[in-house]
Amino acid sequence: MRPPTPDNDDEYLLEYFAQGQQVIRDLQAAQSAIRQVEGRAKSKDGLLEAAADGSGGLTGLHIDPRALRLGESALGREVAAVLRAAQDDAARKAQEIADAAENAAALPQPLDETFVRGRVEQVASDLLH
Repeated sequence: MRPPTPDNDDEYLLEYFAQGQQVIRDLQAAQSAIRQVEGRAKSKDGLLEAAADGSGGLTGLHIDPRALRLGESALGREVAAVLRAAQDDAARKAQEIADAAENAAALPQPLDETFVRGRVEQVASDLLH
């Protein structure tokens, strides 16, 4: 976006506002996409499967009955590992969406006091001449 001049301040502000609205829509779309994320993981032997959502909440766990032969302690470790892996997968997918949204959500730098001072000085000069 080109810097504004006194002749196109209104156009600049309209464009700036439109970009702001687009950024908001993009961030809302990313937020919606993150809510749809599903991370999945399986144990090495395929007897355990887990699923997690984009916020890390567990949404599913399937334990094949044959996994019960592992014993209580080993089964507990395997369940914890597959749950953690599903959450990690969901977190990775959600982070990819967030990173893409962050890169797309770039507004031009806000107008600062030097811009306003320059415009006031320009108006004052125009009035005096």
